[in-house]
Amino acid sequence: MIEISRTQDEEVGDGTTSVIILAGEMLSVAEHFLEQQMHPTVVISAYRKALDDMISTLKKISIPVDINDSDMMLNIINSSITTKAISRWSSLACNIALDAVKMVQFEENGRKEIDIKKYARVEKIPGGIIEDSCVLRGVMINKD
Repeated sequence: MIEISRTQDEEVGDGTTSVIILAGEMLSVAEHFLEQQMHPTVVISAYRKALDDMISTLKKISIPVDINDSDMMLNIINSSITTKAISRWSSLACNIALDAVKMVQFEENGRKEIDIKKYARVEKIPGGIIEDSCVLRGVMINKD
């Protein structure tokens, strides 16, 4: 469970609680079948089939995203931001997120990649207000 949470945090940066709840529920359901003497490989096969079905469904219902369409990107970001405590400042947060992602994206082998861990950092400066937040291109040096 710890590794699931760690991987979720490293790959996505959010949703660690959700992934633990989902994994816990999957284990709870699997336990019922194991108690009925169902072999673990049968349970695993069923989960793999369910995964294949989910991926197939997601491919059918997904829509292409034009990453150059700022309005579309802001709408996507907003759907995530509004679930957080900062929904009051969602417009500011969405614009900062989009600017930051555009700044750290690079192209590799024809694919656009984003390495937030390597190229981006959030710095908190005591005494400011949230409206002071911005994306800084370059290096930030603390004078203290």
